[in-house]
Amino acid sequence: MRLALTDLFKAYWTDQIHEEWINALLRQGKFTREKLEQVRDLMDAHVRDAKVTGYENLIDTLALPDPDDRHVLAAAIRCNADAIITFNAKDFPESALKPYGIDVLHPDDFIYYQIDLAPPVCCSAIKNQRMALKNPPIELEDFLNTLQKQQLPQTVSILKDYSDFL
Repeated sequence: MRLALTDLFKAYWTDQIHEEWINALLRQGKFTREKLEQVRDLMDAHVRDAKVTGYENLIDTLALPDPDDRHVLAAAIRCNADAIITFNAKDFPESALKPYGIDVLHPDDFIYYQIDLAPPVCCSAIKNQRMALKNPPIELEDFLNTLQKQQLPQTVSILKDYSDFL
């Protein structure tokens, strides 16, 4: 989320996308709905014009391997997104996205590209994220290990090159 505040790219989401990530985290049993809804509200308040609306009429016109993912593609089409960033690339085949000029990117590739594009801006955002983790504070090595566990190996690799700035 800190990277979304840098203006290097434009982030988009919908209420339905919010509901999906909230429910996924609730299933883990680590967070309350109230806390996750606070995060949702902060996201909506701080990332300018991120909320996509008016995409619903496109949903039924789209075909994807998982019909429950059509809302994501519909929102991407509605806001003229360049890419869908997801760990589930298989659910968004190139053949379904190509007519709309939309790519699918793994979050690790996306973050790596952002860092490669603008190292100072990204390092500042990532450092701010790490420094915001105060209860307890997190050392750089532990922070990078957490990113590694979140399926971000390329990101960790490039961040190690910039460790003096994190």
